[in-house]
Amino acid sequence: MNTLLRHTLYWLAAGLVLAVGFLYYRFNPAEVSFFPACLLRKYTGLYCPGCGAQRALHQLLHGHIREAFRYNALLVLAIPYVTLGFVLDIARHLRWTTLHPAMYRKQSVILGIAVLICLFWIFRNIPLEPFSWLAPAGGVD
Repeated sequence: MNTLLRHTLYWLAAGLVLAVGFLYYRFNPAEVSFFPACLLRKYTGLYCPGCGAQRALHQLLHGHIREAFRYNALLVLAIPYVTLGFVLDIARHLRWTTLHPAMYRKQSVILGIAVLICLFWIFRNIPLEPFSWLAPAGGVD
């Protein structure tokens, strides 16, 4: 892929992220209905690992970390890790740095993350404390 196309795609992706971020900042998913609902929750009654993520993102964008954590703890804990990976990858592709986010592509890291997500998924659906603390605050429709 040529350099101009690669730079254009990265800037378009950055613009899309900013636009979606603005939507989540401006509109509370708990109060408006145009954000998509979780189909797994709708049809099975179980929380998926992403349930509560939209509400958590809205709370994070307003600086309410505790409330965001109550909606989706995994998202809040993963954001620094994921953000660093994206920043390093973008900076490397734009040739701003030679640092390579290789640790994000190691098979053992990917497997560990997959196991962590599965455990979070299982634990947040156990209706006993302390596991129930992992379910989204107030439930999610």
